[in-house]
Order: sequence, then structure tokens, then C-alpha cells
Amino acid sequence: MEDLGSVTWPPEPIRTERLVLREPEARDRAAFIELLASPQVHTYLGGPRPRDELERGTPEIPQRWPGSFVVDLDGSLIGQVLLRRATGHRRPAAAGKLDLGYLFLPQAWGRGYAAEACAAALDWLAGVLPGEPVVLTTQAANTASMRLAAKLGFTELERFEAWGAEQWLGMRSPLQGRL
Repeated sequence: MEDLGSVTWPPEPIRTERLVLREPEARDRAAFIELLASPQVHTYLGGPRPRDELERGTPEIPQRWPGSFVVDLDGSLIGQVLLRRATGHRRPAAAGKLDLGYLFLPQAWGRGYAAEACAAALDWLAGVLPGEPVVLTTQAANTASMRLAAKLGFTELERFEAWGAEQWLGMRSPLQGRL
């Protein structure tokens, strides 16, 4: 995956009603490791990474690249939203488009934070790269992610088998309205 090209990074923090989307900082390291090591978070993502491997390999300031937003609630990381160019995607329909990804700690689930954060990131993207289509891939069995994709305005392009499960690929038209 490559970055967002000509977009100036990092942007000013993006503020929503309850959240701040910002660049990762050193204080996020422990929560970021928890996010990547969580079996619940990675149920549909091939399983968690070993905590000891994450402790050794995670830099002081984790995952710092254009398109990587920490989702901050009251000064603490509760998740991550990613917008990256899908250069090596398994499906031709997604190749070269921006790909939306997100991970949230289990204690943040069910409160609308993912919808709020992803909508804010997509609105920001529409301002800096107007007309850019965005794709999203999720395991079809992940009903919460499927509901979120629909709420954000993604429509199905195709389903395919990968990683031993049915995957769903959707696209959000650059003409989609805001939530």
C-alpha cells in the first residue's frame, strides 16, 4: 500500500462531536499493542499477533504514515482508521483506489464510534482529494462491519473467497453525501 500522494500530512486533528482523529503519538503505544493483540478485534482478520512480537517490534510512535489516524476519546486511543492506496489488492475492482480500514478496541464497540470516526475521515478525504472513490473489504460474516459499510454508503461490488472465508468488497462513490 502506498500513501495519499500529494496530500499534506499530518493534517490538523479532525474533531467530531465525541472524538478526535489525529496522528499517532508515543502515548498510544500500549493501546496500539492491545489493539493488534486482541483476539476479539482480530476475529475476522486472521487472528491476533503475538503480544511479545508486538512489544519487540512496535516503534515508540506506532504506525505513523499518511492516512493513519488514531481515534482518540477523552485523550486515549480507542481505535484506528486507515486510508491507504490499494496497490496490491486481490481484486482488480479495488486496485489503485483508496481503501478504508478500521480497528477499535472491544470496549469501544456498540457506541457508534466507528461510524463517527470513519465518516469524519471520509469527509476529510473528500475535502483533500475530491472525487476519489473509496473501497472497503470485510469478511461477509462480520455483520457489524457489514452494517457499518452500508451506513457509510458503501455498495457491494463483489464477493470473493480469500483467507478461508467469503469476503465482501464495496465501494463508496465520490458523489456520496455525508452521514
